[in-house]
Amino acid sequence: MNLKPQIIKYGERAILLQWDFKIASENLQFILSFKKYLCDFYIKRQVYINNTYNSLLVVYRSYIDCIYDDFSYLKTLDFSTIKPLRNSGNSYRIPVCYDLKFGLDLEFLATQKSMEVNEIINLHTAADYTLYFMGFLPGFLYLGGMPETLAYPRKIHPRKSILKGAVGIAENQTGIYPTSSPAGWQIIGNSPVNLFDKNKTKPSPFEAGDRIKFYEITLKEHQLITNDIAQGTFQLKPETDV
Repeated sequence: MNLKPQIIKYGERAILLQWDFKIASENLQFILSFKKYLCDFYIKRQVYINNTYNSLLVVYRSYIDCIYDDFSYLKTLDFSTIKPLRNSGNSYRIPVCYDLKFGLDLEFLATQKSMEVNEIINLHTAADYTLYFMGFLPGFLYLGGMPETLAYPRKIHPRKSILKGAVGIAENQTGIYPTSSPAGWQIIGNSPVNLFDKNKTKPSPFEAGDRIKFYEITLKEHQLITNDIAQGTFQLKPETDV
């Protein structure tokens, strides 16, 4: 595997490192290892580092930082010397209601795949997912590990708005919308859990590398959890095992 990325200056205040990687947990571990390396390298400077499935973006907060020196340094770096991290992410169980009130595209997907709705739900809840990154919207979870049998393209014509907590499928990914927004993914359910709170010191409880497992809840349970969240009596906590 070629560990040397393409390295380009991304405007005047950013450096993009992009690998020719497929979506895979071992590739994510390498990217997160190098992300840690960069965090240590930049520890005394103000930068923001974000990862995707196959890239890292280093954004400088100031024009006066040594972006050109750093660019030259990264170009000469031997990436094979980066020590891989152990998969130390947290594990979470997230409730999802797949009732057709929320699963707007469940029947459509079942028809397209010649499956029963319950088959889709069972496959979706049986999988062990890895959080690769958050993006698009603050707190939007991009999850890998979905069964290939559930993969389906995005909508040709996105919806103008979906409910906060909508759980969707796009290609071979699944994800959760943290807020009400336009949506091009195939919506199969809804989670009452708050994924992002800008008023908290740490707005999202999740980090890249975390492991996610969905479990099915009823409409009544969805409402009960929603009420508990409103009253501050529900907390999503990491578990030892998913």
